[in-house]
Amino acid sequence: MGKRSIKQEEVDLIQHLLSLKHLESVHYPINSEVSDYEGAVMRSIGLGNVNAIYAGDIIQVKYIDSDQISVIITLTQDTEGKILDLDFWKEDFSALLKYPKPGDLKLI
Repeated sequence: MGKRSIKQEEVDLIQHLLSLKHLESVHYPINSEVSDYEGAVMRSIGLGNVNAIYAGDIIQVKYIDSDQISVIITLTQDTEGKILDLDFWKEDFSALLKYPKPGDLKLI
């Protein structure tokens, strides 16, 4: 799993998700390098240390992709309180067609 620079749309989405929970990125720094999961098909990324341990979800939202399939987006944290993953789960396991914008999300 190689590292790459985080994309601005990913930063924007993470900052929006944190703001929905009234959290600030100053308390949850966003790494400049990320790892793609599943060959980047679903667009899930790892932001934490590869040895980090999952400690829970920060927030979970729903998004309807351009093919009308529901996508659950979850921002998770590790045991040190740092952002671990930005995870996308599309109900039919197909590839994400359109990256969500903050206004496209619904809290669940």
